[in-house]
Amino acid sequence: MKDGIHPNYVESTVTCGCGNTFQTRSTRPKISVEVCAKCHPFFTGSVKFVDAAGRVDKFNKKFGGTYGKAKKAAEPAAAEPAKA
Repeated sequence: MKDGIHPNYVESTVTCGCGNTFQTRSTRPKISVEVCAKCHPFFTGSVKFVDAAGRVDKFNKKFGGTYGKAKKAAEPAAAEPAKA
């Protein structure tokens, strides 16, 4: 291996969004992750429900429930009087 071109391999602390921390080795001294083995649904067996109904209500509030519906065609103009 060439000297001076490789990063330092140091002890690293990994911190999860759930508050779990553990030690490993990496080229970075601190690593932040959103999901770890302690809180990931695959490892915990729990299901995380998404508030789909809240999202739908927010969407309908924003667009007034009219998104995707065709605009009504303009009513035909009243018959014009005939010119003599």
